[in-house]
Amino acid sequence: MTMAPEELRPAGAPAEALVPRRRISIWIWVLAGFALLSLVRVLTGAHEVDSAGTMREAVNAAVPIALAALAGLWSERAGVVNIGLEGMMILGTIGAGYFGYWYGPWAGVVGAMLFGMIGAALHALATVTFGVDHIVSGVAINIIAIGAAAFLADTFFSGLQGGGPTQSPPLDEPLAITIPGISDAMNTLQDKHWFVVSDLASVVAAVTTSLSTLTVLAIVLIVGSALLLWRTAFGLRLRSCGESPMAAETLGINVYRYKFLAVLTSGAIAGIGGAFIVLVSSGIYQNGQTGGRGYIGLAAMIFGNWRPAGLVMGSVLFGYTDALQLRAGGEAVHALLIIVAVILLGVAVLQYRRGMRAAAITSLVIGIGFAVWFFTTDEVPGDFTRMTPYVTTILVLGLAAQRLRMPAADGVRYRRGQAG
Repeated sequence: MTMAPEELRPAGAPAEALVPRRRISIWIWVLAGFALLSLVRVLTGAHEVDSAGTMREAVNAAVPIALAALAGLWSERAGVVNIGLEGMMILGTIGAGYFGYWYGPWAGVVGAMLFGMIGAALHALATVTFGVDHIVSGVAINIIAIGAAAFLADTFFSGLQGGGPTQSPPLDEPLAITIPGISDAMNTLQDKHWFVVSDLASVVAAVTTSLSTLTVLAIVLIVGSALLLWRTAFGLRLRSCGESPMAAETLGINVYRYKFLAVLTSGAIAGIGGAFIVLVSSGIYQNGQTGGRGYIGLAAMIFGNWRPAGLVMGSVLFGYTDALQLRAGGEAVHALLIIVAVILLGVAVLQYRRGMRAAAITSLVIGIGFAVWFFTTDEVPGDFTRMTPYVTTILVLGLAAQRLRMPAADGVRYRRGQAG
C-alpha cells in the first residue's frame, strides 16, 4: 500500500521522536505570535485588536470555517476533492432554517445535516460511481445549491410572519454557556490592558461567555475526527483510499463504500457549518448568507496540510481577520498591518536560511510594503478592511504552498478492478 512514510513508520522509529518536538515548536510559534499581537496592541493603543468581544466574534467566525475545513478533510482523505463544500453549506442553511423554525434549534441542526448529505450524495454519485471530474461535480453542486435554496426559501417562508421569499422568521438559538465567576474576572482583567496578561484574559473571557453549545459540538467533531482517522483501523482504511485505492482494493477494502461514507460525512459536517451560520451567527435564514465560507474552509484545510490541528489554526486565522474587520474596523486592521509585516520579515529570514532565495526576496518585499503602509497612514480604507479575510486567505496559501502534501490519489478517478 502506498502511503505517506510518516503514517507507516513503526512506533519506535527515529522520526516518531520528532513528533513531540514539532508540537512544542508549534506552541512556541503560537505564543510568539500572541506576544507580538499583545506588543502591537500596547504600542498602538488599538485595544480592540484582541478584546474579549473581538475574540468572541473570532470564535463565532472561525467555527463554520473549521467545520467546512473538517468536511473537506473527510472527503479528501478518502481521495474525493470537494469543491462543493460551499453548496453543501448553503443546503445546510436552508435545512436549518426550515427545521429550526418548525421544530427547534437542534432539529434545525439535524435538518442541516440531512440537506448537506443530499448535496454530498449527488457529489459522491457523480465522482465515485460515474467518474465525473471532481472539480466539475463540485462546481455543479454549488450552482445547484444556490438555486435550490432560493426556491425552497420562497416555498418555505413566504407568508410566514417575519418571513419572506428570501428569509425565514427569527429562529431560536441553541443553548449558550457562561461561567459567571471566570467570565466576570477575565473581563475585569482584560480591561487593565496589561501586556500579555490582559490578552490571555480576553481569550479566556471569550470562551467562557455565551459560548454556544454548537461550538462545543464543533470541538468534539474535530477532536473525534482526529482520533477516528489517525488512531483506528477504520481511519487507516479510509485514508488508504485517498493514498492508493488500488493497493487498498488488493487488501480487501471496499473503496467505493469508504469513499461514499467519507463524502456523506463531509456533507453532514458542512451542513452543521451552515446551521451554525443560521442559528448562532445570524438567528435567521437569508439567501446567500454563507458568504463564501465553504471556499475559505477549503483554503483552511489546505493551509493545515490536510490535518485536523492545521485546519484549526487556519480557521482561527481566517475567523480572526473576519471578526477584526467586522467589529473593530479600520483602526484595528491598521494595527494588523505591522503584525503582518513582522511575520513576513521573519518568514523571509527562514526562507533565506533554507536556500529559497526567490521566495525570501518576495516575502521581504511584501513585508516592507506592509510596513511602509503602516507608517505612512493612520487608518485602512473601509473597502480594504472588508477584503481582509480574503487577502489573508491568498497571502497565507501563497506562503504555505511549498510545504503542502495532499493525499496522493486525491481527485484521481478510480474504477473497481483496476488493481487486477
